[in-house]
Amino acid sequence: MERLTTLFIDKESHKFSAAHYTIFSSSERERLHGHNYSVSVRIVAPIGPNGFSADYNVYKSRLKALCDDLDEYLLLAGDSPHQSIDEAGAYYRVAFAGEEMMFLRSDTQVLPISNATVEEFSHYLLQRLLQVSEGEDLREIELCVASGPGQRASAIWRMA
Repeated sequence: MERLTTLFIDKESHKFSAAHYTIFSSSERERLHGHNYSVSVRIVAPIGPNGFSADYNVYKSRLKALCDDLDEYLLLAGDSPHQSIDEAGAYYRVAFAGEEMMFLRSDTQVLPISNATVEEFSHYLLQRLLQVSEGEDLREIELCVASGPGQRASAIWRMA
């Protein structure tokens, strides 16, 4: 019978600071602000004959790299039906509810998400982790993103 184990990785280095705004409707959004986000992961994998299931260091490095990719950027929801984002030279021009906002492209990442929320960030980062972990014998991954103490969301992938 196969034995599975669950690894929990929640390190201080798995964090990113980013600016964002959440869109509530076609006419209402939060003001631009920032958070110090933290990322943790739960991985279910089979235990090998050596009593080892996965290399913690590999996943710690991957999570840190994913966080570093988002650190100190403005994160925009590229798939929001309520705003449009166009390139204008060195800027992104964002139109929302009759307003126009300009953000430096070098300070901004447009993500393939519908809203800049912890829910969407958790799904985005989970998909990125799955891409870099392709081909590994994993059964389940739950990736959590927190925007502060007591406020987090997670996305779950299970092997089909």
